Amino acid sequence: MIRATMFAAAVLAAAPAGAEVVETTADRFVTRATASVRATPLATWLALTRPGEWWNPAHSWSGDAKNMTLTPQGGGCFCERIPVGDSGNSSAMEGSARHAEVLQAFPMKVLRMRGGFGPLQGEPANGVLTITLKEVPGGTRILWEYNVGGPMRYKIAEIAPAVDGVMSEQLGRLQSHLGALHGADEAAEASAKPPPDGPNTD
Repeated sequence: MIRATMFAAAVLAAAPAGAEVVETTADRFVTRATASVRATPLATWLALTRPGEWWNPAHSWSGDAKNMTLTPQGGGCFCERIPVGDSGNSSAMEGSARHAEVLQAFPMKVLRMRGGFGPLQGEPANGVLTITLKEVPGGTRILWEYNVGGPMRYKIAEIAPAVDGVMSEQLGRLQSHLGALHGADEAAEASAKPPPDGPNTD
């Protein structure tokens, strides 16, 4: 079993503003991070749905983020192709992995997916990642929340900050890919929860 501390140690990039574990219980935790980018909601949405361009390959099964794709529609897959040379399969068959399933895709507003990322994939626990976009002066604010619950072999106190670090790193890489919008009050935005049922982010 991959240790939560090793999972956290893999995080090298600085976390975006407001990144934190905002809630924990005996079998559940919620992480949240915000970032503001110098891109329109449309450009942000298009980049968000192309994880192969910004996802950290260290947090992939194949070691190459270009093998990752995301279909932004209900039932769509955030999937990864594992080429023959990476699968370790003597039968020369390609492999694949599903990181998450899209639950809701509201272009330029909300992308919601269900899945266990990283070491959580091997646990009965599950998580819902909700990403909301909101136009702000000069660009777009991205709110990234991962709500994880259910039985798992990890201690919440260890796995929650580890997951927060990795998820925040991915948001940070997306922010760097699009260009950081400096001067935005991201810490204040972090206190605003994403919409539970719809795309209205006001």
